[in-house]
Amino acid sequence: MNAIEVKAAWSLAVLFAFRMLGLFMVLPVFAIYGQDLSGATPALIGLAIGMYGLTQAGFQVPLGYLSDRVGRKPVIVFGLFVFFCGSVVATLADSIWGVIVGRALQGAGAIAAVVMALLADLTRDEQRTKAMAMVGASIGLSFSIALVIGPAIAGVFQLQGLFAVTALLAVCGIAMVIWVVPSPPLRAQTTKSTYKPGSWLSVLTHPQLLRLDFGVLLLHMTMTATFVVMPLWLIQNADLAVEHHWMVYLPVLLVSFLGMVPVMILGEKKHKSKQVLIFAISLLALALFCLAKWHDSLVTIAAGLFVFFFGFNLLEAMLPSLVSKTVDPAFKGTSMGVYSTSQFLGAFLGGVGAGWLVAHYGESSVFLVASVAMLVWLFFAATMKQPPHLQSMTVSLAQLGTQDMESYLVKVASVTGVKEAILAPEEKTVYLKVDKKNLDQEQLQQVNLNVSL
Repeated sequence: MNAIEVKAAWSLAVLFAFRMLGLFMVLPVFAIYGQDLSGATPALIGLAIGMYGLTQAGFQVPLGYLSDRVGRKPVIVFGLFVFFCGSVVATLADSIWGVIVGRALQGAGAIAAVVMALLADLTRDEQRTKAMAMVGASIGLSFSIALVIGPAIAGVFQLQGLFAVTALLAVCGIAMVIWVVPSPPLRAQTTKSTYKPGSWLSVLTHPQLLRLDFGVLLLHMTMTATFVVMPLWLIQNADLAVEHHWMVYLPVLLVSFLGMVPVMILGEKKHKSKQVLIFAISLLALALFCLAKWHDSLVTIAAGLFVFFFGFNLLEAMLPSLVSKTVDPAFKGTSMGVYSTSQFLGAFLGGVGAGWLVAHYGESSVFLVASVAMLVWLFFAATMKQPPHLQSMTVSLAQLGTQDMESYLVKVASVTGVKEAILAPEEKTVYLKVDKKNLDQEQLQQVNLNVSL
């Protein structure tokens, strides 16, 4: 990765970690400390936990679409400010309804899609999966950290202290976006990528995108369902106290992440993204089935979780990259919005569905049903096309002025086979994303000659 890509990847990974840390810290303690709130009932506590996911799902597409029109960073700052306001409301609340309103506001600051779209804007195709993996790793790490520090903070400062920390993390996130995260470069798409009234609906009807959106819904439905049951199993079957659960989660997450990186890189280099996708889904189906059958000891649980997170981390890194490669560049934010909506809706359905299954059919049924869901996804993934393989080219514009560079950007974007052209004015360079099989070399050479490169 070049310097801009490295900076974009780590800064957005940290931004994601701040946001997710604030969310994850509440989950392992809210059911306990929420009982002290005025008017609290088990149903309302469940509503307070789920409200965040519902509003997240509802606002991903509108904010993603807005970012396509007004820019990524302003929308991210706005979303973080809304998240900050929700955290303050929840901090000051002394009733369960006040917390529900605060959680709804937190979720309304739905920036996941916009952040991923910005990361896609700032990275080339062949580097994007690596960058997405850094974000995925930051989410996994924030989850592990949250399991350790969430109960500790709540033990000293109660639930209000946790929400105050989430507000502080939102402020830190705003500062990072303004002063650290790189700004997206000026872009030009081919004429086929310009806005047309109603053309954004193609995001909702694209067969490949629908497969990916359906997949991430099942992935996060399974993830949430797993953690409805897993803490109970670690206590009952592995004789592990709640405050020690991180001793299982942290090493499993880290080792599985390190193990999946070579597989991910190999898939990118060999252009076998579809095969790696099928492999990862198969791992999840196997892990869930094994956990349903063998969960009576710490060893079997840890082994099942390792295989689960191996596949999960691989898919978390690959799926956003596949979306960005498949979608029309002009609607990248919108497509990421649909993708993130599916993601959060899956989390909501996983929690509700797992609770219902446990009540009616027992804990093992959650993993059996999730395993079947992975087999359904496997069928749809097998019918996908291999994602397009685009390559990057760079053109130096060192001898041109700013106006001439922008003129060249428009002309080169119209060349057959050029899918996207990105101008980096400070580097006086244009980065091209091209389909080498269909690239009109003569037309590209003529454009270069016309501007005296």
